[in-house]
Amino acid sequence: MQRRDFLKMGFGVGAAFSLETLSGLFPVAAAAEAPAAGAAAAGTPALVAVRGNSRVAMLDAALEALGGISAFVKPGQTVVIKPNCAWDKGPELSANTHPDLVGRVVKLCREAGAARVVAFDHSCDAWQRVYRVSGIQEAVEKNGGEMLSGADEGMYREHANPQARNLKSAKVHKAILDSDVYINMPVLKHHGGARMTACMKNAMGLVWDRGFFHSHDLHQCIADSVLLRKPDLNILDAFAPMLRNGPKGKDENDLISTKALLAGTDIVAVDAAASKLLGNAEGEVRHIDLAAEMGLGEKDLSKVVIKRITLT
Repeated sequence: MQRRDFLKMGFGVGAAFSLETLSGLFPVAAAAEAPAAGAAAAGTPALVAVRGNSRVAMLDAALEALGGISAFVKPGQTVVIKPNCAWDKGPELSANTHPDLVGRVVKLCREAGAARVVAFDHSCDAWQRVYRVSGIQEAVEKNGGEMLSGADEGMYREHANPQARNLKSAKVHKAILDSDVYINMPVLKHHGGARMTACMKNAMGLVWDRGFFHSHDLHQCIADSVLLRKPDLNILDAFAPMLRNGPKGKDENDLISTKALLAGTDIVAVDAAASKLLGNAEGEVRHIDLAAEMGLGEKDLSKVVIKRITLT
């Protein structure tokens, strides 16, 4: 199948990819900035949706709409960043969070006065090679952060999760449990079992025993994992989402260029918007419904304050 035919099949649109048709996140007409929408017109939005040509510029615009990095990071604090850094793939294949985004967040946290900024993932492929090939380790260290291993069981600590339905406890990476600020930074992509990798699914990399998720209702455990520690900020790399063969992917034919970034404090709302962005039907990504049912966030985007920004 040719790439252009795959794109048409995947979205049911022609050459123009319309986020308005799929999700209502952006206005049809390009604009420098569109007003917030949702339950309230004033105040900090729960979700920021940005389109543009530069990942870093889009990130900066999203953070500005959320009150700046200083709204989340204070001087002297320790920050943990959890990218999706699981696969031995380069940045161009969208299997991992793009290193430019991760490096930028590290830099901004340090400029905000963070005493320490660390990043890690419990990689699926050989972790040292993943960290290198993904470009994430270099980006983190170049901007004043540290990469921690996620492959050492000694770095994990048993943590009770009493409000969960299935995942009642888990060994969680110490960086998540001990840091003052937790920034969740996944990449948007297809996933064979969970239908989609986004903000909630990224929490599987926080725990040592990922196998438990697959043997105890994957979607429920993904929803439960939010309770291990809710992120202070979610930043979703949706610049070139993987539409098939996820979570690892094969080649660039699995991707489509949406040039989007989603950010916000409501993890359910961000994932609900991401699901629509991928063209999933209502209820198709079951962990979104489960998390909303558990009171972990709002899945109905008509009730969410959304800031829409289009950069030219």
